[in-house]
Amino acid sequence: MKVWHWLNIIWLVLFIIGIVFVLVRKVDGAGAVQTPQVKMVSVMVLLGFYLFIWLCQLITLYFIKKHK
Repeated sequence: MKVWHWLNIIWLVLFIIGIVFVLVRKVDGAGAVQTPQVKMVSVMVLLGFYLFIWLCQLITLYFIKKHK
């Protein structure tokens, strides 16, 4: 279970780094200027991805605990 907790911490750190990156940049990779609305959409996309990963981890944890 120690590995499980470390992986969750790594996912959380990556999520926070992604949020900081999105909020700090002024222009994205395509050259579009980042307005506050576009930044919030980008944050919501990252949040959706993080929630998907979190849900997959919960389902996996359920099956691991059920198997034991």
